[in-house]
Amino acid sequence: MITYLWIALGSALGGVARYGASSLIAGWFGQTFPWGTLVVNITGSFVIGFFASLTGPDGRVMVAPDMRQFVMVGICGGYTTFSSFSLQTLTLVQQGEMLQAGANIGASVALCLAAVWLGYAAAQALNLMKGS
Repeated sequence: MITYLWIALGSALGGVARYGASSLIAGWFGQTFPWGTLVVNITGSFVIGFFASLTGPDGRVMVAPDMRQFVMVGICGGYTTFSSFSLQTLTLVQQGEMLQAGANIGASVALCLAAVWLGYAAAQALNLMKGS
């Protein structure tokens, strides 16, 4: 039962962080293209890749299973916005903005996969460092 509470707390924190980050990015770059959602998905992919590797069985940092669930399922799940991405892409398609919809799909998939790999690789490098 406590695991569910940790996940709920992480989801709430991730959701608030998503709203703040997405709003900030949209304010900087405008709302004609879903830049906020794209940046949130990229940074969330990096964080989950980094944390998964850093705290995994071969990782440098050992954390309790509930802490992994809190961060990976809760915070990252509440922070990343794939459902928002899907709706925004559909809206672009419905508005006839096929090029922007395709760019959003391509950029989201490619950059989020690159970010999760980069996060994982960064933590692997940290895991291999000597010392504590």
